[in-house]
Amino acid sequence: MNQPTFAKKLMRKKSVHNVLRDSSSESHGPNSGMNRTLSVWDLTGFGIAAVIGAGIFSTIGNAAFNGGPGVVFLFMFTAIACGFSAFCYAEFASQLPVSGSAYTYAYASLGELIAWIIGWDLIMEYAIGNIAVAISWSDYFTSLLAGYGIRFPAYLSMDWLTASRGHTAVEALVASGIPLEEVAQKGATLAQVDAYQAFMNAPHFLGFPIVCDLPAFVVTVLVTMVVYVGIQESKRVSNIMVLVKIAVLLLVIGLGAFYVRPENWSPFMPNGVSGVLKGVSGVFFAYIGFDAISTTAEECKNPQRDLPRAMIYSLIICTVLYIAVALVLTGMVSYKDLAVGDPLAFVFGTEGANVPWISGVIAVSAVVALFTVLLVFQLGQPRIWMAMSRDGLLPKIFSALHPKFKTPWFSTIMTGLLVGVPTLFMNLTEVTDLTSIGTLFAFLLVCLGVLKMDPNRPREPGKFRMPHMSSRFVLPALSVIAVIWVFKAFPEGVSNFFSTVDATDPSIQGWEVIKHKIPLALFLVGMVWLNIEAIRKQLSLIPVLGVVTTGYLMTELGWINWLRFGIWLLVGLSIYLIYGIKHSKANVSA
Repeated sequence: MNQPTFAKKLMRKKSVHNVLRDSSSESHGPNSGMNRTLSVWDLTGFGIAAVIGAGIFSTIGNAAFNGGPGVVFLFMFTAIACGFSAFCYAEFASQLPVSGSAYTYAYASLGELIAWIIGWDLIMEYAIGNIAVAISWSDYFTSLLAGYGIRFPAYLSMDWLTASRGHTAVEALVASGIPLEEVAQKGATLAQVDAYQAFMNAPHFLGFPIVCDLPAFVVTVLVTMVVYVGIQESKRVSNIMVLVKIAVLLLVIGLGAFYVRPENWSPFMPNGVSGVLKGVSGVFFAYIGFDAISTTAEECKNPQRDLPRAMIYSLIICTVLYIAVALVLTGMVSYKDLAVGDPLAFVFGTEGANVPWISGVIAVSAVVALFTVLLVFQLGQPRIWMAMSRDGLLPKIFSALHPKFKTPWFSTIMTGLLVGVPTLFMNLTEVTDLTSIGTLFAFLLVCLGVLKMDPNRPREPGKFRMPHMSSRFVLPALSVIAVIWVFKAFPEGVSNFFSTVDATDPSIQGWEVIKHKIPLALFLVGMVWLNIEAIRKQLSLIPVLGVVTTGYLMTELGWINWLRFGIWLLVGLSIYLIYGIKHSKANVSA
């Protein structure tokens, strides 16, 4: 038998039959088989738990500040974009009801190399996302304690980098002759002063100050313990907490409606379309997570029926809640006042309805909401590793199941360490957009994977199947309309795109200008290719629109995030070429 070439190894696929066979084989034996305990409502709860988190408690404020009440249109657009991807996830989940999510789907449709890339991408998405969520949870938790008069030591609730930077900044001001007690009024921010004090008051070990974010680490350990002991326990914790935060949001909406002043909704889009679109990153971050429930396929009672329903149900419920909250917030106070980190508490403070008791309720809800986000992502990542290990792309121990709890125990512990240890000392706020770009990339590849599936394959009873509508005429027509609209509505922006000189600062020229246009240029090239393929092959419209919307949203995340994302993928590619390609189980069957 001829050995497959290197290129063929990279593109080899795993058939649907083999995916299901391998998953079934893992379910036999004394230490194998995951507990099937999740119903459609449990899955919907996981979806809501993942989606309603930091987005609705923080980023919604800045998005409303930029877009005004018209930010609701951005929530609608983002929900539609996620909806296209949700249909694609649902189609795959119905065909391949196994753990692995987008990684497994890519393996069956786009080949091993793309599957590895998307698996590596999901590791980054879940890990960095949860590090940021754990740090945010710590901030809300210590603020909640402070509200009750309990002062948590600053040096145990702050990362070392932030404390060190604050210490350096304040020391520089003191060295310039400013007394320490006056630095807050003469150049230093309150956050820098707090960081300085944390650095100075910290105990020392071998002359080194001990500064760490202990609550972030502890909550990661607690969540990991819940995930470790079983899906049943994770489900119960998630369902209870989801009910709590939905009740709080309904309270905010119901109570806030009595304080809405319709004049605050005029003008509805004060900064036009561009102002609304400024909130793309924050609003999309608010939707991240509904896809994580696909990693629990092997723990569902009826995954082929329930997974598709749960994804769509959770997306609809969260979108309705987001839009209602956005309308209430922008109706209670002017959008100009919403550039705050805690908009829900702000509108009920002295600047808004002046209902102080609800601030405590919202603070508790924020702590609960962020805990459930941590729970779902800590639940998802080990199952991605488990699927990759089953295929030989990671060592076998990553797919080992606990004999009693029936969970991927080693992967769960590794996930806890990967997230927990960095929360102690790292400040990753500047790279949280990596979570958004990683998720969008996963959505994009899942949509492309659906396009590779045979549209004429027979329908199977009991399995979800999205309607096939040809994009041959629709996509070109929409593309022409979009081009005409952009040229008419944003002539200056079009002119700037083709210029190598920065419009706001003519001293910035050449590569410094061009590099920021690369993401949009790649998107436009991709659109040309997609239009050609739509005309040639009559591609299915829903996944095509999923590719278009997720691809465009990626262009809004900035050059630096594309660069960091590219570096991460190159690291992953190196690991695949050194280990994965040699140990892949596909080598045995090749």
